Amino acid sequence: MLNRLWLTFAQAVTILLAAWLIVATLKPQWIGSVQISSLIENASLKEAAYDGQLSPGSYHEAVKRSMPAVVNIFTSTVANKTKPHKGNVSNLGDPFFKFFFGDQAPEESPSSSLGSGVLASPEGIILTNYHVISEADEIEVALADGRKFKAKMIGGDPETDIAVLKIDANQLPPAITFGAMESVHVGDVVLAIGNPFGVGQTVTSGIVSAMGRDHLGINTFENFIQTDAAINPGNSGGALIDTRGNLIGINTAIYSNNGGSMGIGFAIPANLVRQVMESILKNGAMTRGWIGVEPLNLSKELAESLKLPSKTGGVLLSGVLEGGPADRAGVKPGDVLIAINNQPIQDVRSLLNQVAQFRPGSDVNATVLRKGKELDLKIEIGMRPKQKTMH
Repeated sequence: MLNRLWLTFAQAVTILLAAWLIVATLKPQWIGSVQISSLIENASLKEAAYDGQLSPGSYHEAVKRSMPAVVNIFTSTVANKTKPHKGNVSNLGDPFFKFFFGDQAPEESPSSSLGSGVLASPEGIILTNYHVISEADEIEVALADGRKFKAKMIGGDPETDIAVLKIDANQLPPAITFGAMESVHVGDVVLAIGNPFGVGQTVTSGIVSAMGRDHLGINTFENFIQTDAAINPGNSGGALIDTRGNLIGINTAIYSNNGGSMGIGFAIPANLVRQVMESILKNGAMTRGWIGVEPLNLSKELAESLKLPSKTGGVLLSGVLEGGPADRAGVKPGDVLIAINNQPIQDVRSLLNQVAQFRPGSDVNATVLRKGKELDLKIEIGMRPKQKTMH
């Protein structure tokens, strides 16, 4: 009896193994699908329910608030080449022709560039970098919603690299809100919005790395916010915002060996941007104070050669413009200007920045050292002459 049962069991197992081997050989997907289906049925697959909340630490609200006010700027320039000399055009390739007439192209060659800008008022006033549009024959502004408009230039200030444009359009998005610079500190999180490399509107994040950066040789008047938020070609003129969505700067330059972001970018602070914008809208140009002197930084060797007291600050006035504000006040070449309205002068740049802040026509008290004696002279501030534009 036991032998019969064992024989029956062995035959059943043999048949099942044979059947499995045939299926595994001829239809292996049947076995795989069974295994996969079994795994899926047994797995615990859970999907988080969307509760409408933003991810922790998200800056979406700040970006949502400010991004519609950031625009893309496209410029086109027609390079006016010298027209070919009258005669046989085939002579253009002749070396003797080139020697006398130079390389000349028979047609004008158009070029284009791109940048970013910021909508600053409901009337269509747009801020950007001066270098973005300085040589443009045509300027086109593309809004975040895709609409495009021709823009005209209201005015520009190459010394701070700020330009003011205007577009005529209806139903513009809300203008950017200017932030209070007193609330900006090193270590604050900031976001840069622009159109890098023309890929479309993009947001990058970083922190404020430093404040008040100057002596960089980028602009005449420098007081940059330094940030490690990625700023690339095409970002120029775009917005640097805080985590509330307020404008704290206009992105203007990067430090780079390869043309791309290396973690060192510079933005013009919003208070300076606003000052330049308001002056251009009111007067058509940026007006700054000027006294008509040629200052030199006082090196240790120069101070010793002039036999100045130790730790003397200020700048040496190597020249004074005849008939200029300083000349009329009695300032002489060789004087050392040490203070304006009791504010010490540290170097040439601090003198430039300090004088530029005064309204033309106002009076200031200048303290100078002349032959070892301090003199107080009253200078009526003049208007800074228009500087050459950047190219």
